[in-house]
Amino acid sequence: MIRTDLGLSYTEAGIITSAFAITGGISQLPAGYLADRFGPRVMVTLGVSGVAIAGLLIGLSGSYAFLIVCLILAAIVGGGYHPASATAISAMVPAQYRGRALGLHLIGGTSSFWVVPLLAAPIAVAWGWRGSYLVLSLPALILGVVLYALLGRWADTQKAGHRIVNAESTGAPVRINWRKILPFLLMSVGGATMLQSVAAYLSLYAVDHLGVAQSTAALLMAVTPAVGLFAAPLGGYLSDRFGGIPVLIAVSFLTIPLIFVLGIVASVMALISILVAIGLVNNTRMPTSEAYIVGNIPEQRRATILGLYFFAGSEIAGLMTPVMGNLIDRLGFQTSFTIASIIVAAITVVCSIFLWVSRRRAVNLTPD
Repeated sequence: MIRTDLGLSYTEAGIITSAFAITGGISQLPAGYLADRFGPRVMVTLGVSGVAIAGLLIGLSGSYAFLIVCLILAAIVGGGYHPASATAISAMVPAQYRGRALGLHLIGGTSSFWVVPLLAAPIAVAWGWRGSYLVLSLPALILGVVLYALLGRWADTQKAGHRIVNAESTGAPVRINWRKILPFLLMSVGGATMLQSVAAYLSLYAVDHLGVAQSTAALLMAVTPAVGLFAAPLGGYLSDRFGGIPVLIAVSFLTIPLIFVLGIVASVMALISILVAIGLVNNTRMPTSEAYIVGNIPEQRRATILGLYFFAGSEIAGLMTPVMGNLIDRLGFQTSFTIASIIVAAITVVCSIFLWVSRRRAVNLTPD
């Protein structure tokens, strides 16, 4: 609806997504450090209420340029939420349940991506797409204030009044093993961002190639996050049960055919099936990656490294989305998605080899 109202090309539509993603990625870096320095309460609350205020401004936007400005503002204030919240949750639970806890946390995010399109589509039909932002930002603003009060109860139990620390949080590494972390991060971020850059155009694909109505296309975009209601806790359980590396490798290899098949989908039912599979892949990758990072990073640097992780994901996705839009403009959906699947395959194979070598070295260095 935004594309139609403002008369945008695929590339310009992609810039809408990348404006938020690129700025949000940059803001993760200082936000992660600030969460480690001052605790998660302020950063989490700012990420909720601050984005809600920006959403109200988006609802008042009258031009493409002002819309971009508002999205940048939303990304700046919202950048601290993910590293701060993941760090807080990881500190509150024993290590053996960390993946499941992070998976349960993702239900909130995936539910919003599922519920919001169902609410936004009829509101937009009645009052335009700007009306959706105005109506839905108000309860988010109120919830941010409530969240601030609830987090204050935990903060008040700490001596400094800010940090959330779990007395059972033991066994954290003293140093960062970059040989393990870097290939893991690259494989996780590489697969996720390529899938995001492709998924950003699926609603337009449904409208332009499958003949789906605009409001119906918005509802279709609720399928993938809806899967997260059960897939995110399941992904966290698998991570706790089998370890982060095996689960991520399996998910990364599954991503390759999913992206390729999206370019040749010929019916709405087939698209829905692929959206369900994407939901399973995405919501397994996220808690697995967060739990692995937290488990291999010293406690005092967790939010900082998580900020780096979210920064990389947002930046690459933000940069790749308009690039993908340009490829679609020039080459079409099928060829563009095929190129994306080849890139994911190359990243997955190379990083899997590095992780395997790193694991073998660790085994060889372990005393009998």
